Amino acid sequence: MGRLTTELCGITLDNPIIPASGTFGYGYEFAQLYDINMLGTFSFKGTTKDPRFGNPTPRIAECAGGMLNAVGLQNPGVEKVIQEELPKLKEVFHKPVMANVSGFSVDDYVYTSRRLDQEEQVGWLEINISCPNVHGGGMSFGTDPDCAYEVIHAVREAVTKPVIAKLSPNVTDIIAIAKACEAAGADAISLINTMLGMRINLRTGKPLLANVTGGLSGPAVFPVALRMVYQTARAVNIPVVGMGGVTSAEDVLEMMMAGAAAVEVGAANLVNPYACQKIIEDLPTVMDRYGIKHLTDIIGIAGKE
Repeated sequence: MGRLTTELCGITLDNPIIPASGTFGYGYEFAQLYDINMLGTFSFKGTTKDPRFGNPTPRIAECAGGMLNAVGLQNPGVEKVIQEELPKLKEVFHKPVMANVSGFSVDDYVYTSRRLDQEEQVGWLEINISCPNVHGGGMSFGTDPDCAYEVIHAVREAVTKPVIAKLSPNVTDIIAIAKACEAAGADAISLINTMLGMRINLRTGKPLLANVTGGLSGPAVFPVALRMVYQTARAVNIPVVGMGGVTSAEDVLEMMMAGAAAVEVGAANLVNPYACQKIIEDLPTVMDRYGIKHLTDIIGIAGKE
């Protein structure tokens, strides 16, 4: 076992670095740039039961410390993902991959999860109850403990592979949502998804995004994400995957000290497609700087007495 290895729901990762859903496509585009098998794994683009065109454009707006996106879960639907995307992915990535699942009803989540659960390549099902950019779905399930419980429980009953509940930061009490997901049978929690924000065009006086609001990601959200990972890891007895504004090996160490067993990297991939590669390469040197022998030694130490 190498010093970077970690474990997520019984599956060993060579390192904790996981490109986040929506920022890494289905992997094969990045495989043209570097060997993506160096990653711990990655979470592929959010998948729904039916194809989705997504929100109207413009969908992206820059801001200090990050960016706003309102893509709206554009994807070809689960059947095409299975028939077309996963075979292409299998040619370039030879580890279990994380499937990110979204929906507009409990039945949607169950159907899509059950279909992806049957795929050999899929190691985990990351159930996205946290998307702020889709009207009537996603985040509407993740902001209420009872709704979160209902979705996660239904999916857990329908599948055999580990279920990871992806949570929204746009809530009053993140611990209540996390505990509801744990009680529903979630095998792990991942957080945070983007924070709800907006920008205005000074020339027109109108919102920059056609959707009006979008999800804020990037370095600006890192302290909020770190706080929520810390609180959640102390409140549940299942692994936590931390994300939100991670851009460096140092950020990864902070996330793990806060309680994360693995760390997702999102917006940084859109700024620099080699971001995850650099973080993995930098980790041993940064660990040496702080006297860390093995990453698992630091998981949750910030919350220990």
